Amino acid sequence: MKEYDVIIIGGGPAGISAAIYTGRAMLSTLLIEKAAVGGLIASSDIIENYPGFPEPIQPTELMANMEKQAKRFNVQFEFDTVNTIEPVEDGYVLKTDWDEFHARGIILATGSSPKKSGVPGEEKFLGRGITFCATCDGPFYKDKDVIIVGAGDSGVQEGLFLLNFVKSVTFLVYKPVIKASKALLQKVQGKENVRFILNSDLIEVVGNERLEGAKIRNKETGEESVVPGQGIFLYIGFKPNTGFLKGFVDLDEKGYIITDKRMATSRPKVYAAGDVTKNTYAQVAVSVGSGVTAAMSLIHDLEK
Repeated sequence: MKEYDVIIIGGGPAGISAAIYTGRAMLSTLLIEKAAVGGLIASSDIIENYPGFPEPIQPTELMANMEKQAKRFNVQFEFDTVNTIEPVEDGYVLKTDWDEFHARGIILATGSSPKKSGVPGEEKFLGRGITFCATCDGPFYKDKDVIIVGAGDSGVQEGLFLLNFVKSVTFLVYKPVIKASKALLQKVQGKENVRFILNSDLIEVVGNERLEGAKIRNKETGEESVVPGQGIFLYIGFKPNTGFLKGFVDLDEKGYIITDKRMATSRPKVYAAGDVTKNTYAQVAVSVGSGVTAAMSLIHDLEK
């Protein structure tokens, strides 16, 4: 069995930031990521509010730099899926699809995934008109009318990217107000091919062979209507990737890992960081900070 001082699960900003610190502390560190380094942020277009970068930077470039920095401190990377974690006398055994590993301490940074709407017609058109990633799929909707469900920072940021390709963007907002920051709203409001429909729910995805639009209901009047569109991009929130952690660490009612201010979980020498924990703001800088906190706390535990 391969043995490490620290195993970090998740290769987003929180996980890699933690790895940089544990690696620099000369603790043998393995980072396990099931997909690609970068996590959810890799599907975004640009980052323009990360400290130290006066000009916008692409998330892939930022994460590639973080990965290089971690490797400079001898952090090892494995692309695999962790299925179970079992406590043993001197740490934990992690079983993946392909291997088994032993760790003295663990940092959980598994992040979150976009939520589905659950409305009729959604499953039929997933990947065939319904998507969660404008950066990935935007070019497929060149000169088409698209609908973005959700108008937080993520939704509006992705809408800005889509405007490079699409004919029009309609934002469907279930609240009577728009959550996105003023800086982002200033970039889209007033454009002739952008409109916002407020205080309305998505109730059905309509179409036969191809997606034709979204059926909505006004929450105040109850009036139903269909918004035409050939693509629907969902930005309605996220769910934590903690399915394999049930019974291992304490989770809240929504599935987020419960931590204290040191990012400690209910298990000794097991810490959590990033969007898998219950924090107020889903921002790269916040994830980096929590990853650093988790790493320094675990370093202190292992040194004792």
